[in-house]
Amino acid sequence: MQPVQSSLPPVPALLVRERLLLWSLAAVNFTHIVDFMIMMPLGPELTRLFAITDTQFGLLVSSYSLAAGVAGLAASTVIDRFERKRALLILYAGFALATLACGLAPTYVTLLVARVAAGVFGGVLGALVQTIVGDAVPYERRGQAMGVVMSAFSLSTVAGVPFSLWLSSQFGWHAPFFAIAALSTLIWLGAWRSVPVLEGHLTGVSAQPAFTQLVHVLRVGNHWRAFGLSALMVMGSFAIIPYITIYTTTNVGLAPEQVPLVYFVGGVATFFSARLWGWLADRWGKVQVFRLVSLLALLPMLALTHLPVVPLAVLLVVTTAFFMFVSGRMVPGMALLTVASEPRLRGSFISVNSALQSAAMGLAAWLGGVFISRSPDGLVQGYDRAGWLALATTAVMVWWVGHLRLHTVQRDPVSTPGART
Repeated sequence: MQPVQSSLPPVPALLVRERLLLWSLAAVNFTHIVDFMIMMPLGPELTRLFAITDTQFGLLVSSYSLAAGVAGLAASTVIDRFERKRALLILYAGFALATLACGLAPTYVTLLVARVAAGVFGGVLGALVQTIVGDAVPYERRGQAMGVVMSAFSLSTVAGVPFSLWLSSQFGWHAPFFAIAALSTLIWLGAWRSVPVLEGHLTGVSAQPAFTQLVHVLRVGNHWRAFGLSALMVMGSFAIIPYITIYTTTNVGLAPEQVPLVYFVGGVATFFSARLWGWLADRWGKVQVFRLVSLLALLPMLALTHLPVVPLAVLLVVTTAFFMFVSGRMVPGMALLTVASEPRLRGSFISVNSALQSAAMGLAAWLGGVFISRSPDGLVQGYDRAGWLALATTAVMVWWVGHLRLHTVQRDPVSTPGART
């Protein structure tokens, strides 16, 4: 009798394909994270060039997140109707064009409009990346998978933000956006080659009205618990993050030319810690690691928002710990959110979650701008309020995560029916 020939590739080949997929998704994440983050260290330059207030700058930052929130909510009604790879490539092309428009913007108003467009594509894109990880990687490896994909945050701080700041200093603030648009074009080509076709979720979906899918998502109580957790993860930190450069250069004694060093050192540390948190989450339990890292993140969040003038070395210790632990919460947190919904609703659920999370980020960034003001001598006041907000949201979040119900059905990754290259 002839042995039965399996059509599935051997396990090592599957893992290689999975690794290529994850690095492609990490590259996509890298560009839209840099696009979002670069606005923050450009704060002093943009407020000066456009003659805008800190609150107006906060609107410039939060407009991206708020637009992403609205777009994510709209996308939730239709995202599960499309094959994942095709949706990814279309959204990414739109993001690249919107980022190019940011670089071409001549005024504050046109830049604000372009940031809204970038947020529309970038926000849905971020949700789709998480959905693809949930579809293609089994739960027992999903913590490490999220660590790889979210190491894009680290790489953006190590290389993306410092290099963007260098481009800005040499060629003007427009240059970083031109560079991101060009890099996105190259990554689009790589994703076209390496991301598999994922269409298993399409079975039985096309017959439903678009709005029905959103109704299905919103009527599940566990989804609302997940939405609450997602909002809590960003509320405290994003009242702090957009104003780090403004506060440290104004109140703590950081020289403008030292700003890239803060992001470089923090990024190097988080490049390794992101994957460490993923590894620990898969072995110790995602809920336990999420709680531990969230509590550890409180120390640098409170320290950073209360810092007086300190030596550069002290500031770097605080900011590096901030990047490591605040971003570290997201690794087990997002792995948990990918299993808070049934697979058939995953794309729509994550789109709604991304919309609400983006809205929470935008609200937090705006609120951070409301918290702060300037004293007669030009110093920033009220930044400590953002730290107390972080303390309150973290306390609720550590308790809240224990009430999340998880759908942890195991299956093979890229060999899942409906997944092909």
